[in-house]
Amino acid sequence: MPLLEVDGLQTHYKTDSGRVKAADGVSFTLDTGESVGIAGESGCGKTTVVMSLMRLVDHRDIVGGKIILDGDSILEMTDDEFRHLRWKKLSLVSQAAMGALNPVYTIGWQISEALKEHTDMSKAERMERAMELLEQVGVEPSRVNTYPHELSGGMRQRSMIAMALACNPKIVIADEMTTALDVVTQVQILKLFQKLQKDLNLSVIAISHELAILGQICEKMIIMYAGKIVEMGPTEIIFDEPKHPYTIALLGSLLDIATSDKKELWSIPGRPPSLLNPPPGCRFAPRCTHTKPICKENEPPLLEIGPNHCAACHLIK
Repeated sequence: MPLLEVDGLQTHYKTDSGRVKAADGVSFTLDTGESVGIAGESGCGKTTVVMSLMRLVDHRDIVGGKIILDGDSILEMTDDEFRHLRWKKLSLVSQAAMGALNPVYTIGWQISEALKEHTDMSKAERMERAMELLEQVGVEPSRVNTYPHELSGGMRQRSMIAMALACNPKIVIADEMTTALDVVTQVQILKLFQKLQKDLNLSVIAISHELAILGQICEKMIIMYAGKIVEMGPTEIIFDEPKHPYTIALLGSLLDIATSDKKELWSIPGRPPSLLNPPPGCRFAPRCTHTKPICKENEPPLLEIGPNHCAACHLIK
């Protein structure tokens, strides 16, 4: 039995213009110790999926599907019941740590707050644990009494990771955790995250619009477009043998600095569709260069096309 099972998740935001189908029938699993990356353009629904997992969206916006965490249906829990699981079984590393951290409290206080909510530790024990966590993520423990604005971007992100690890969760969600960092700091954070994942046997869900980053830390990849999964499989297969035209186009836009061969970078014409009224058939069809009549008429199902490899495309045989 997987540690996490997402089955047909539908999160539709209510707006004055109608329902925005941000996540529309998303299904995947996550095993203990496994790392899954969710990629796609901005607005494809990847953040909506993880915010739904954390129950950080209005429960009325989750209109369908199931989320089973360690055998329990979290969508059927009350807010109080799920609050006891958040940070203990499922935690979040937010993007843009400066905006996620509270500027008027010290780093140590913010880490210890999660411990205060979910453990019986004394104040002294919580601060000691906060110092241990900072050291674990490569921040000098004496920084425990430092405010967020006194830290560099990399140290703030490390502090966010420390906070996410405070209650020994089974799953850590990393939401664009390197987006606001320079390239050198990105590499340091990724190496740290890989080490922590291995040492602590963490299950990880990482989301990013940068496939190269996900390729370094994830065993499995999920490619989303317009609220739906269009391809999913082992990272090596997704990078070496992509099948969906959207996945191929995304990979074609990456610059490979490891080779001296000149490569023409691709761009995807057009823009993603409105999720208020998605087009019939394949949602990528209006931008696809291989579209056939069936693509505009019938929505392609997500089918297995190889070992643990699925794609949703009428062109794949």
